[in-house]
Amino acid sequence: MSSAHFQQKSFLILLLVVSLAFGWLLWPFFGPIFWGTVLAIIFSPIYRRLLNIVHQRQNLAAFATVLLCLVIVIFPFLLIAISLVQQARIIYQSIRSGELNFGAYFQQAMDALPPAIFNFLNRMGLTNFYELNDLLSNEALQGSQIIAAEALNIGQNAFEFVISFGIMLYLLFFLLRDGTVLAAKIKRAIPLSVEHKRQLFNKFTTVVRATVKGNITVATIQGALGGVMFAFLGIKGALLWGCVMAFLSLLPAGSSLIWGPVAIYFLLTGVIWKGITIIIFGILVIGLIDNILRPLLVGKDIRVPDYVVFISTLGGIALFGPNGFVIGPVLAAFFIVVWDLFSTQTIKENKINF
Repeated sequence: MSSAHFQQKSFLILLLVVSLAFGWLLWPFFGPIFWGTVLAIIFSPIYRRLLNIVHQRQNLAAFATVLLCLVIVIFPFLLIAISLVQQARIIYQSIRSGELNFGAYFQQAMDALPPAIFNFLNRMGLTNFYELNDLLSNEALQGSQIIAAEALNIGQNAFEFVISFGIMLYLLFFLLRDGTVLAAKIKRAIPLSVEHKRQLFNKFTTVVRATVKGNITVATIQGALGGVMFAFLGIKGALLWGCVMAFLSLLPAGSSLIWGPVAIYFLLTGVIWKGITIIIFGILVIGLIDNILRPLLVGKDIRVPDYVVFISTLGGIALFGPNGFVIGPVLAAFFIVVWDLFSTQTIKENKINF
């Protein structure tokens, strides 16, 4: 082995070790770094517009963009999170005290069923009041207890949260200001062809923007509309149920898993106008949001099948927590684009060899 070859291999090993060590060093702050990067990608078009308005003063444009991000995204999210935790605690206390009894609601619905339907459900073993009461109460209690526990953890780790929040904003400022130069340096360092790097970087930014604009915006609007509907009808925990509907909007007709049973309960217990209101609003407003808004917000930017987005999103959440909401679809899109590049290159090489 020649001296030059040995030195090159040694340098590559050193490069790998140093990169892994640096990644290990930054891992405790993966969350703020990740979301700072995501927000920089989302708000970079706004930064460029502000840059033209303030006559290319980069610091001023970046600072104004960070303030705008705080007003539009971060502060509303924090207020909703605080209200959600408070409401979860109230529901948790109501379940423990017996004021909120899901089994009793189920029994009222069963009593209102026609005898033929009740007998059919009874033969299927779906009318056991006591077992279902215990199941529903325990599940609801555990769910609200988890939210309350997370709220306690956030309160106990307030200093860590403030540090992470500050890192995210600090990084967001510099990524907005220096993002173009940094991206160019990363592109030069990646040992791929210019065309491959262009496609990969374009796909990355496109998928991040499409995921945030499409999934998060649609989920937020659907959850907000569902929560407003529940609040208008006087249903307890409207904010909590709205957040659950927002999360379930990832599933096909997911929000209907919440408003559907509530509408059925009102119809069976004689509150017809509430049941019909929920069904009409759920189908004509909440149900059509996804079909109308998602194509407008995302368009054809992300050419990933819906079922792949759905599975990769759930898998990302399972592996990375809330961060997986974006990481999952991004990895799925990278998987598809890399294999497309590989197959295209293979076809070209086979044609040349032939």
